[in-house]
Amino acid sequence: MAGPEYRLRIRDLPASERPRERLRQYGPASLSNPELLAIVLRVGSGRESAIALATRLLARWGGLPGLARASFGELCAEHGMGEAKAAQVKAALELGRRLLAAAPEERPVVRSPRDVANLLMAEMALLEQEHLRVVLLNTRNHVLGVPEVYKGTVNSAQVRVADIFREAVREGCPAIVVVHNHPSGDPEPSREDVDVTRQMVVAGELLGIEVLDHLVVARGGYVSLRERGLGFPA
Repeated sequence: MAGPEYRLRIRDLPASERPRERLRQYGPASLSNPELLAIVLRVGSGRESAIALATRLLARWGGLPGLARASFGELCAEHGMGEAKAAQVKAALELGRRLLAAAPEERPVVRSPRDVANLLMAEMALLEQEHLRVVLLNTRNHVLGVPEVYKGTVNSAQVRVADIFREAVREGCPAIVVVHNHPSGDPEPSREDVDVTRQMVVAGELLGIEVLDHLVVARGGYVSLRERGLGFPA
């Protein structure tokens, strides 16, 4: 006979590991996207904690941008959601959108590869397919947006460089950072990753848009191709 199934709930975690306690002690910037979303959701379901539900939603919808695009009905249809939780999520995302629109100076700033990793790794590392996103930056390195431009195997034969720069050209961005994930969990760049980076750097020079970096993120961490000297001029 099978034994009882135990599910870890947030209240079962040590106090120092609970999202609300960590937010109170260290501030919201110290929390990952799944942890912040778990606070918005408040509770999970009978079969998963709020953190597990938040992690699943972010993976299912491709991160916060995808979650923001999901309709109210689509969120309600997710297991463990319902109208109340869907309303909480949509309201929180709309508040964030309005904050950025009202106060551009409050947008995240990219000063290093770590800043980009902190912005995207928690959600992108969980995706089951490769996704490529472009961090759009203004002249002060404020993040203007993070559009997803590709989903599938990231290689030089399939990724169109024009797609990578389309939103940057439209928004008049002087610089971008490209990020893609390795579902395998290993962030080590492949030869194709280096080839794509070379193509992007050359195209950026022609367009007057600097490719500041190309990050590969995974459950095992992240790698900055610029820091490694891969695909970027010495």
